[in-house]
Amino acid sequence: MSWLNRIERKLEPFAIPHLTLIIVAGQLLMLVAIRFLQILPYEGCALVPALVLDGEWWRLVTFAFLPPTFSPLWAAFALYMMYLFGSALENYWGELRFNLFLLCGYVLTVGIAFVTPYGVASNIFINGSLFLAFAFLNPNFEIMLFFILPVKIKWLALFTWLGYGFMFVTGGLAIKLMIVAAIGNFLIFFSRDLLQRARGTRRRAAAQAARVSLQNDTPLARNRCHVCGKTSQSHPQEDFRYCSKCEGDYCYCSEHIRNHEHVVAALKKD
Repeated sequence: MSWLNRIERKLEPFAIPHLTLIIVAGQLLMLVAIRFLQILPYEGCALVPALVLDGEWWRLVTFAFLPPTFSPLWAAFALYMMYLFGSALENYWGELRFNLFLLCGYVLTVGIAFVTPYGVASNIFINGSLFLAFAFLNPNFEIMLFFILPVKIKWLALFTWLGYGFMFVTGGLAIKLMIVAAIGNFLIFFSRDLLQRARGTRRRAAAQAARVSLQNDTPLARNRCHVCGKTSQSHPQEDFRYCSKCEGDYCYCSEHIRNHEHVVAALKKD
């Protein structure tokens, strides 16, 4: 995107390197502090816009570092996946564009959260947009699901999109808004690529339809020489005949009607 390139040139000096590692480390620390040490209450860290307006501004920061789950095993798996996807995107895009992607997701999530000020906003859909971005750029990448089953990431992304659709239909207003924020973040960075892929698909479909139409409009040759391949279409002046000594209907041009090995003789010889 040209506008995105212009923004990158201006903001390049402000890029935060290794942002994925910072977020993963922060979520790991929050997991330890809340789940094991119990020195921080989850309720005091979650984003509740009404409480932010009452002066609890730190929620704008702490909610971004809440782990996706407080189960140690699942949290380890989720944080590993986040580091894998995030570091790959950071290397592919560069530090600044990756920063902008996460910042955009954060701003959309926080902004939309204030539509329902007494609801609890989650960062899980920001992490979801990170996963969808990686899957869009690397659809055939394989991961070991549950560390056992190899699965191409495009299928997991498909299930994620279906899950978002189901939650959007069945969930409350707060869930709907969080999904809109995640999808909006994805579309801001990938709308141009989606349009190009759609145009490419239409061009390929049109070309395939044209080839099929051409094949259907092309008349089939009535006769084809069994030896040299000449046809009544490629050589309309040729005199084609069928050999009565060959087993089956075998056609030959005038050059090979008397100069060929009979099919019956060849079968007997074998």
